[in-house]
Amino acid sequence: MAKRIPVDFWADAETRFVQPYEAVKLYLCPGCNRDIERGVGHIVAIPREAVDLRRHWHRGCWNGRATRTPRD
Repeated sequence: MAKRIPVDFWADAETRFVQPYEAVKLYLCPGCNRDIERGVGHIVAIPREAVDLRRHWHRGCWNGRATRTPRD
């Protein structure tokens, strides 16, 4: 069986850090499937080829996305 090479869909995404005072909504992190609470600073990632797939990530989940799989 051929070894599957992971591809980082988010590698070319535009990112920005949302400051805690800017975080006024609740989001679900795609890295861990847990809530990003209001008032918690986090990363917004926008894929260049699919801007409608913008996602909000915990900073740790974003930084570790290449080495872990999403949590159920």
